[in-house]
Amino acid sequence: MSNAVETVLARHPGAKRDKLIPILQEVQTAEGYLSEASIVRIGKHLNLPASKIYGVATFYNQFRFQPKGRFHIMICRGTACHVKGSARVLDTLTRMLKVAPGQTTREGLFSLEVVACMGACALSPALAINDEFFPKVSPTKIAKLLDKCRQQDAESAAVAVANA
Repeated sequence: MSNAVETVLARHPGAKRDKLIPILQEVQTAEGYLSEASIVRIGKHLNLPASKIYGVATFYNQFRFQPKGRFHIMICRGTACHVKGSARVLDTLTRMLKVAPGQTTREGLFSLEVVACMGACALSPALAINDEFFPKVSPTKIAKLLDKCRQQDAESAAVAVANA
């Protein structure tokens, strides 16, 4: 259990169920995701079973249950992107990364999130990697984007080792 969860809960003394979503949001902001331990602790603070906390959190797609990867990929599944083939792009990503939306790869390099709209309908299908926008993405471009991320990660690791 992190001190971040305790800090958030300390800001909500005597909180009841009506504070659940703001508390979940604050904990996720502080920790990057909602861990099992944080859900249990929030439940104790609010006097609610962890199953209720988890039920509410899973209802909203804003909550994550795994930390983001070093490269967080958001793919748009809005109407324009859907019409232009974002389903094929998403299928390619899930196959190549071996994760479903909302999950992070084992090594923590990539995480995948589906969003309803990125507001770039004229440039569909669109995705973002760590807030860098990529328009008119196709399944054939995915391998190149993932390779670029892997190369960037390897370069960062080499710099870290050299500076150690």
